[in-house]
Amino acid sequence: MSVQHILAEKGGDVVTIAPDRTLAEAAHLLAERRIGAVIVSEGSRAVAGILSERDIVRALARGGAAALDHPVSRHMTAEVVTCTPDIVIVEVMELMTRGKFRHVPVVQGGRLIGIVSIGDIVKRRLAEVETEQQALREYITS
Repeated sequence: MSVQHILAEKGGDVVTIAPDRTLAEAAHLLAERRIGAVIVSEGSRAVAGILSERDIVRALARGGAAALDHPVSRHMTAEVVTCTPDIVIVEVMELMTRGKFRHVPVVQGGRLIGIVSIGDIVKRRLAEVETEQQALREYITS
């Protein structure tokens, strides 16, 4: 099963924020949309970075409340690990585990086309396991 299947189910809607916006604006956006990370982009659908809840917490721990006025670009992860839609779910799980992150932007031809989270991956993987389990039950009982 590939990331493309996940995007087909959930869609390619990706929340983005400009790098010059503040951490406070990013925090409000994350809370409002009930998401854990936002892609930093200049609007061209190219990934400039990613900012997660963890990044905001770290910024606050280092700089106190004043960090909320800092631009997103100051605290984002600029070297973003991305994937393509044809990558299989197990490979994305390995990327996330190795890199200790929970969100992977999906890029095709240099353009952002979606994002997958650990929740998306786990949901799909559980569905696969359930389907396999059902097939085995049917095989055994027939």
